[in-house]
Amino acid sequence: MSPLALNVFDELNRMRREMDRLLGSERSPRWGFPFSRVSFLPGRAARSYPLMNISEDSDSIFVDALAPGIDPESLDISITGDQLTISGEKRSLPDDISAEMIHRNERASGRFLRSVTLTGEVESKRIEAGYKDGLLRITLPKAEAAKPKKIQVSVN
Repeated sequence: MSPLALNVFDELNRMRREMDRLLGSERSPRWGFPFSRVSFLPGRAARSYPLMNISEDSDSIFVDALAPGIDPESLDISITGDQLTISGEKRSLPDDISAEMIHRNERASGRFLRSVTLTGEVESKRIEAGYKDGLLRITLPKAEAAKPKKIQVSVN
């Protein structure tokens, strides 16, 4: 192998190690994307917060969004077509704590916005949302056209 080819592979290996260091890897796990502070910066992984589980049954789609420390009054939930959007703000420090009193601050804060595409049409007038113990639960009833239909097979 030529020396030039070895240099290219060495450079690629160096870049891989640098990416592993920046993003974390299985060999050296650490809190990184999507849990990092950049989750709240516009254009920098802003759509990774809050973390969500989306599930469904025959009648509804359920969205469970992990959002501890959020003031429920700051939440804004909207639906346009098949796009669900959740936005709000996670405050950094309580008003009675000054920045000089903080020894370590690992909790991310700031405005967030996250949009997800749903698997089907929903009845927007019947959507329900509740917030308890840091979990935002949104129940989106499926539109009649989006519900599964049982088709009878005829035997001739």
